[in-house]
Amino acid sequence: MTVLPQEKRSTTSLAWIVGTVLSIAVALFSYRYAIGVGPLADGVTDNAFANPWLAVHAATAATALLIGSFQFLPRLRARWPAHHRWAGRVYVFSCLLGGISGQFLAWGTTAGPVAVAGFGIVSAAWLWTTTRAFQLALQRDFVRHREWMIRSWSLTLAAVTLRIQLGVAGALDLPFELAYPAISFLSWVPNLIVAELYLAWDRRRRSSARRVISTR
Repeated sequence: MTVLPQEKRSTTSLAWIVGTVLSIAVALFSYRYAIGVGPLADGVTDNAFANPWLAVHAATAATALLIGSFQFLPRLRARWPAHHRWAGRVYVFSCLLGGISGQFLAWGTTAGPVAVAGFGIVSAAWLWTTTRAFQLALQRDFVRHREWMIRSWSLTLAAVTLRIQLGVAGALDLPFELAYPAISFLSWVPNLIVAELYLAWDRRRRSSARRVISTR
């Protein structure tokens, strides 16, 4: 196993902590749509397919957010492998239902065709990356399983980046009818790009480590 330099470990740990805290906060706040309690945004509840898909999407996507980041902890996987497997199954099930319900909500949005495309594509990509990750786990190809799980998690985090971007758009007083369609893409495309850049770096790191070992 290659040990990361202290600076890299600190950066990775900080990113994990921030992502986990934001994921938990968004998840707990989003459950209100599943139970219909608390302030509910009109633009969301006006969706043509809100009943029943909004509650389904909120419950499953929030559950995926709660579980996902902990699946990347090596110590947790090593100490409680059965927990990792069962939590992974719950994550996959949540993502699949979240992606299916997301498709319905994408087509029912009142924000126009750009938003339909943005949310429709991310739902399809979420379904594909999660399904592929699960298939590779069943095949015990754990290196590629991890790579596809990183892609899936980057798309799960779209729920977090969407809310951050909505807050920024509101603070800048941007017209909602312009900002929201743009955010339907901006909430997940940069996430996926960052995931791919990380995976490319990680492959180079592992390749370099193998070369060093082979020369010893």
